[in-house]
Amino acid sequence: MPRRGKIIRKKPVPDAVFKSVLVLKFINKMMTNGKKSTCERIFYGALDIASEKLKKPPLEIFEKALHNARPLMEVKPRRVGGATYQVPIEVEESRGLAISMQWIRANARKRAGHSMQEKLSGEIMDAYNGIGASMKKREDTHKMAESNKAFAHFRW
Repeated sequence: MPRRGKIIRKKPVPDAVFKSVLVLKFINKMMTNGKKSTCERIFYGALDIASEKLKKPPLEIFEKALHNARPLMEVKPRRVGGATYQVPIEVEESRGLAISMQWIRANARKRAGHSMQEKLSGEIMDAYNGIGASMKKREDTHKMAESNKAFAHFRW
């Protein structure tokens, strides 16, 4: 992170199927050992399963699931005078989306199920409906930020 000057972010190329940058970012986050084609197959299959069950367009389901799981507040540790305080801060939209992608991916991997497609589609449908492990993680994060609101004056 540079001390002065702005960080210039590259514009990623959207994915081939939905022409969405969010889909591309999620596939890249899900990828292990550089197996992008495997991740694409899993992700698109999971969206097909979710769209069949919910009777909605797949991209709309995915975007709403990400939006529902996105945290608005989080806590950051700040060291002040020998003590460490958990200071609540607002989350930028890009960071919030990245966090929600990580939560959905991690909770899909933890789920009990037959295949990764089914586990991922279940987690996306749960986030779309406002339930599930990703939403619980979001609520826990918001509760922690709310309980540490007294330390908000340490924000700088």
